[in-house]
Amino acid sequence: MAPADKARRDQLKQFQARQALQAHHRSRAFRDQWVWSVAAVIAITVSGLGLWAYSSIGPGKPATVADTSLSEFREWSGQLTLQDATLEITLDGVNAPQAVANFVDLNSRDYFDDSACHRLTTEGIFVVQCGDPLGVGIGNPGYTFGPVENAPEDGVYPAGTLAMARAANDGSSMGSQFFIVYEDSEIPNDAAGGYTVFGQVTGGLDTFISAYVEPGTVDGSSDGQPGVPVFVESITIR
Repeated sequence: MAPADKARRDQLKQFQARQALQAHHRSRAFRDQWVWSVAAVIAITVSGLGLWAYSSIGPGKPATVADTSLSEFREWSGQLTLQDATLEITLDGVNAPQAVANFVDLNSRDYFDDSACHRLTTEGIFVVQCGDPLGVGIGNPGYTFGPVENAPEDGVYPAGTLAMARAANDGSSMGSQFFIVYEDSEIPNDAAGGYTVFGQVTGGLDTFISAYVEPGTVDGSSDGQPGVPVFVESITIR
């Protein structure tokens, strides 16, 4: 074989070897990235499930809804702190003692800390829904309670209203989820009546709207996951 031909063959082999090595590295990098992404999703899911399990079916689970006496049948004040806004709030233990007792009890267990507000509606009704430790709309503290308290007779929920979420037509399905009304909303009664109004936002609503409502939902729909993640960092009540 001529020296020139041998040299070309050697160069071709080296080129092919480098191509194979690069392809191997790309394949491995893709595989590592995929594994990391799956592991991250699993870790987040397990963490959320662990929090839910601890507070809902594990040692952190309340035996049942708190006694109404925990509301002290009075008005409470406090702050609901999110990552980009702080809402000044009051809780109405006079007219919604069961819902307020439940809220105060869960908060004393840090139940709401670091939980996501999973739902934003921007048409018909104007609310942000929070209080699910799973952040998907199906979580509860391991119990439900009812009946509905302090619902407006005309079905109108003014801006700033704090109300308990529940399943349709089931007044005994309240747990930990609640919604913040950021604009006057008319919510028709169903077979269970209206929705328990247990408090009010008294300050910070404009900042809340700018930070979390105006960006809309993730997919641009009128009812979905907030486009800007909304996390409750802590709630202080006194």
